[in-house]
Amino acid sequence: MTNLTYISPFFIVKSLKNSVAFYVDKLGFEVRFIGPDDDPFFAIVGRDNISIMLKGSAEDKNPVPNYTHYDWARWDAYISTKDPDGLFEEYQLKGVTFHQNLRDDDDGLRGFEVIDSDGYILFFGRPKS
Repeated sequence: MTNLTYISPFFIVKSLKNSVAFYVDKLGFEVRFIGPDDDPFFAIVGRDNISIMLKGSAEDKNPVPNYTHYDWARWDAYISTKDPDGLFEEYQLKGVTFHQNLRDDDDGLRGFEVIDSDGYILFFGRPKS
């Protein structure tokens, strides 16, 4: 019996409004939650079976993507997809800027990287077949 069903990364973002717009407009995610109503600072965006939590930061705090600490571990999220080629094509049509184009890498994965509006790097891919 499967007990664990998904994981959701939690990203600190500079502007919740800009970050939500990037995920919705560019990556085809939907807003699953945003709040509080009077002055939103937290949101959950998702697509299919995955979600990403976003929290607006204080004015003096900046997002800290992994690559700012480790050049060898730049991904902030690995998003498994059955069809990286099709998703890459969809994102090209939406004008997404890629951090790394679709390719087979040295780790045995096929996929591509997108950098979001706060500098977080998302890898969309799967093991090569």
